[in-house]
Amino acid sequence: MCEVAGEAGRARVGFPGPQAFRLLRTLAAMGYQAQGPVILPQSNLDDRETLVSEHKHKGKTCRQSTAVFNVVNSIIGSGIIGLPYSMKQAGFPLGILLLFWVSYVTDFSLVLLIKGGALSGTDTYQSLVNKTFGFPGYLLLSVLQFLYPFIAMISYNIITGDTLSKVFQRIPGVDPANLFIGRHFIIVLSTAAFTLPLSLYRDIAKLGKISLLSTVLTTLILGIVMARVVSLSPYIPKTEDAWVFAKPNAIQAVGVMSFAFICHHNCFLVYGSLEDPTVAKWSRIIHVSTLASVLISILFSTCGYLTFTGYTQGDLFENYCRNDDLVTFGRFCYGVTVILTYPIECFVTREGVLCAAPLIFIIPSACYLKLSEEPRTHSDKIMACVMLPVGAVVMVVGFVMAITNPQDCTHGQEMVYCFPDNFSLTNISGSHFQLTTQPSILNISIFQ
Repeated sequence: MCEVAGEAGRARVGFPGPQAFRLLRTLAAMGYQAQGPVILPQSNLDDRETLVSEHKHKGKTCRQSTAVFNVVNSIIGSGIIGLPYSMKQAGFPLGILLLFWVSYVTDFSLVLLIKGGALSGTDTYQSLVNKTFGFPGYLLLSVLQFLYPFIAMISYNIITGDTLSKVFQRIPGVDPANLFIGRHFIIVLSTAAFTLPLSLYRDIAKLGKISLLSTVLTTLILGIVMARVVSLSPYIPKTEDAWVFAKPNAIQAVGVMSFAFICHHNCFLVYGSLEDPTVAKWSRIIHVSTLASVLISILFSTCGYLTFTGYTQGDLFENYCRNDDLVTFGRFCYGVTVILTYPIECFVTREGVLCAAPLIFIIPSACYLKLSEEPRTHSDKIMACVMLPVGAVVMVVGFVMAITNPQDCTHGQEMVYCFPDNFSLTNISGSHFQLTTQPSILNISIFQ
């Protein structure tokens, strides 16, 4: 494919020789053909140093399965808990269609980013935007890429404290007012014991086993939600507009879905951890990861919404009664999952709608459109042209609606149907539920 020039004719372009060879392999995998001799950059290393450098690089690589688990964990690690609420916002039929659409856009844009990196000869998100849009673009991307995961990490700590405190309160003989099961103590303990040590890894490839464990726990949570749709949904009051096709808050629902599926800020980190990374290999990883994520997300969204319909909260676990021990185990699994997702976001900071939309819709499309020399009718360019205005609309409209029409996605209180003396449940037949004020009635009829 290429013709290597002599030592005297080599040009320096600012990165070492092994990276140039990897770039050529990437371009070959993408199907690019050289129009003439390709001048490789000069390396300042001798043969022995080059071999040592290659050996060190391979020591930091990971298998494709590890990369798949890292991407899946980044997508569904924490945001999945709010997807049933997005069904309530958008309307269930439209919500399912939007979830498929967001997953497709995620798949397409993740591959598009790496193609843009190959076209520009860059291997980080910041350097890609810097080469495409200059220093102003670099500053904007750096702010967004820091702000999004930083806010996510703050929310992860809050979720961990709130979720695990409810779990520990269910332990027999534990005083709910005990300092050691309070949210603040749990946040400090989980940070010192788990998230901080995991976040100190220098290589994201080492998080593969952690991501695998997080994915297994998410699957367990899905199983619990699926079990409760059968045993609990008959006792939940029905809402009139539960099955309308579309609702006015569909744009905000896209924001919730985008927050769940966005992992663009760490895609170059995962791509760089691969052994012999190519666009073809990355495409396979993304297709598998996105397919697994959307299947889990669809099942979780459907089962969660079918159970509670109009009562669905932003945190699905807030819909379940506090004395449901099976769901308490699910809360514990979710708390651990959030702890295990935290380090991936921390990797990005070491290097909502307002932040998620540019990262998932706008920036990947804009970079590819400016760098690609493909004709305007090329499928990638057509899709990128569609994603740009859609992302801008989602970002602007979603932000305006969030300010002008604020909604509480969750209130953190026991749901009305969990109180045994609530007489609003009279539409439930007496064969399933007896209207008495006995404290154990819900435990007898639902949770045993």
